[in-house]
Amino acid sequence: MHTIYHDLTINTSAEKIFDAVSTPYGLNDWWTKRCSGKCELGAVYNLYFADEYNWFAEIVRLIHNEEIEFKMTKAMEEWMPTSFGFILKEEKNNVTSVQFYHKGWTEISKEFRVASYCWANLLHQLKDYLEKGIITPFEERN
Repeated sequence: MHTIYHDLTINTSAEKIFDAVSTPYGLNDWWTKRCSGKCELGAVYNLYFADEYNWFAEIVRLIHNEEIEFKMTKAMEEWMPTSFGFILKEEKNNVTSVQFYHKGWTEISKEFRVASYCWANLLHQLKDYLEKGIITPFEERN
């Protein structure tokens, strides 16, 4: 199995980052077009991007303000054995390191490489959202 990794620092609290990566309203501001779900272990989120990308994921790891992991339960074939998550560590007041991973890829395929590139862009948009209040319109996200 293969894993995508991205590390970044965001100049805000771990709590604000956690809200952005764990709540439907937070995810909608930088990733999904429309999301629903409740931030609790075992909850299923609907991650809607378009009719052909109407995906679902279950929260399989949850430590509030520190870690969250989603396991895909319905998505395109290449994403189905995968899980993605965030590990947050507030290094000092309003400076938080973010370790992102997307694990369980069966091969380093074209979709794996595209997903890695897209995640890098999306994480940059997450950083801009949290540090500068910039919400990139859904149609302009990568």
